[in-house]
Amino acid sequence: MLARIRDFFSEHDILEVDTPALSRAATTDPSLSSFTTCFHGPGPASGETLYLHTSPEYPMKRLLAAGLGSIYQICKVFRDGESGRQHNPEFSMLEWYRTGFDHLDLMDEVETMLTGILSDISPIKSVHHWSYRELLLEFAHVDAFDTSPAELKSLLQDKHNITPVGVSDTGLDTWLDLVMTHIVEPRLGKGLVFVRDYPASQASLARLRPGTPPVAARFEVYLNGMELANGFHELADASEQRQRLELECAQREQAHAGPVRVDEHFLAALESGLPDCAGVALGLDRLLMIAAGADCLGDVLAFPIDFA
Repeated sequence: MLARIRDFFSEHDILEVDTPALSRAATTDPSLSSFTTCFHGPGPASGETLYLHTSPEYPMKRLLAAGLGSIYQICKVFRDGESGRQHNPEFSMLEWYRTGFDHLDLMDEVETMLTGILSDISPIKSVHHWSYRELLLEFAHVDAFDTSPAELKSLLQDKHNITPVGVSDTGLDTWLDLVMTHIVEPRLGKGLVFVRDYPASQASLARLRPGTPPVAARFEVYLNGMELANGFHELADASEQRQRLELECAQREQAHAGPVRVDEHFLAALESGLPDCAGVALGLDRLLMIAAGADCLGDVLAFPIDFA
């Protein structure tokens, strides 16, 4: 599978890069937790807390800003607290960026790549495209852009007999995510599914598309009902990105998720000028799991966390 992926990028003149797994800064995403360590040695970093990356996104964007053009990376990433049928705290990620692409162009390339590398292993039999709003209306009968946490809680508990445990966040996006994972995803069935135009509040590092309401220039990819990839038409406005990161830091503090340092090197790269580009991150272990017909991620890992 790795050989086929590298062949695909070679044929498309996309450069493979390698960036550090350790950083002085961590993701500010409130839903992610980083592993930490400490460096003991000479130099200004001695004694500082360092973080294992949850994604190579920030340093890859620094390379984009430096003028490398379209790039990709295959690497191990680390997320604390994630373990289960579809999760392991250490897993393999494929991440790539295409200069001159928007998220719609990149969706087409994701489809081409997946169809090609799975053609004689586990052929993709259907491809569907949905907007986020259309998807929730179709499978959950709720308008994601005209609902409330109370309505979604009632939908889960009263209509689907699903009672979330340990949900203290009453924000709308938390409940929308629960509807997506517990009601929508189990109904996606076989095949490749692209979901685009997420709520602006879920934009993360994506640009916003104007409209009523504005939506995130973001997409997610599902294969046989499993979330596989997340992509953006990348935000290049350093000021807007700083505001989003600071808001996430405040949300982490409110959720007692632990403070982290904003990546100033990443923001400086945006200020220097990020080329117009789109990027996507894809879980390789999940892709292998689907291709192999495995029931859980541990079946395709040499040593999952319980045997590490």
